[in-house]
Amino acid sequence: MNLTLNDIRSDIEHNVAQALAEDIRDGDITAALIPAETQAKARVITRDDCTFCGRTWVEEVFKQLDPSVKITFHGNDGDQFKANDTLFELEGNARVLLTGERAALNFVQLLSANASKARHYANIVAGTQVKVLDTRKTLPGLRTAQKYAVTCGGCHNHRIGLFDAYLIKENHISACGGIEQAVTTARNNAPGKPVEIEVESMDELKQALGAGADIVMLDNFSLEDMRTAVALNKAEYGGKAKLEASGGVNETTLRPIAETGVDYVSIGALTKNCVAVDLSMRIVW
Repeated sequence: MNLTLNDIRSDIEHNVAQALAEDIRDGDITAALIPAETQAKARVITRDDCTFCGRTWVEEVFKQLDPSVKITFHGNDGDQFKANDTLFELEGNARVLLTGERAALNFVQLLSANASKARHYANIVAGTQVKVLDTRKTLPGLRTAQKYAVTCGGCHNHRIGLFDAYLIKENHISACGGIEQAVTTARNNAPGKPVEIEVESMDELKQALGAGADIVMLDNFSLEDMRTAVALNKAEYGGKAKLEASGGVNETTLRPIAETGVDYVSIGALTKNCVAVDLSMRIVW
């Protein structure tokens, strides 16, 4: 399930409150140099081409600081912007605009980077049936924000955490006594939760499919073995399980992997290997 803004409203409020608290503490001493009644306008531009994300975080920053600040956005989450385009404009108390600047821009530069990376990978697999998935390799405290950003770029969410789906790996399998035992225990412990098994060989794949796993992660399979796995799943198991490729995925390998017929490709780089979008806020007194 892909996260929506409605799913994460409380997280956004919490994220923003924490960001403001760590930045302001007992007061913005630099903004206090400006006369309290001074009004200003500002515009935020991007120095990079990007897929925009973070609108609601900007709104929440200024809602918590001063709800009277007027914000005019030039696009929505998921929209494309070119370098030097204006993302949004602000109008209100000068102290408030400057106090909220860094928190607001920090959210936008990170989330737009995640959305832009996702857009890049989504474009690579365009025309195939594959869904590109994110992972749990996120910044602590900002997982739902980053996963939402991934969807704005056209990719998809894997499980949100350890609570909403099983991902049974080598150590789990060993501790449980085997793949079949792990799947059986998972079904008994949390009926209805998706069960995914990570496999490293064709033999393990057959065991996972035979045990009735919902998803099988093909860990570092060759392209040839992925094609064989897809054919096996369809021919002998009716294609009941979804197949996910993982490991060794980059810009060069993604398209060939997608063309093997797997259902999903998971990529940690969607959230962990992103360079922040370069933003600038310009004040007009």
